[in-house]
Amino acid sequence: MTNRLKKHWGIQSTWQLIVIFWVFAITGSSSVYVAKPFLAWIGLSRDVFPDSWWSGWVYWTLRLLVIFPFYQVLLVIYGWLFGQFAFFWNFEKKMLRRIGFKRLLR
Repeated sequence: MTNRLKKHWGIQSTWQLIVIFWVFAITGSSSVYVAKPFLAWIGLSRDVFPDSWWSGWVYWTLRLLVIFPFYQVLLVIYGWLFGQFAFFWNFEKKMLRRIGFKRLLR
């Protein structure tokens, strides 16, 4: 399975694959960790919303919407820090093209 992944992503070594997995893991954890204080900083916490059945939905939807841009930025930053900038920059451009940012990434 690792050989198929290496071939699909165009990487050479197993060590490079391990570093890429580390970057994905660290990025996911960091973006979730950063989103909560950021929401508090802009004045949105769970306490802001009235206590009703939809308050949790609103808060978590906003939190997920905040996590996404943090994830995109941190992915490239951690990729650069771990020496895999080219891989993650290409990965990022491909992902953003798929969600509709084609004109920005020419």
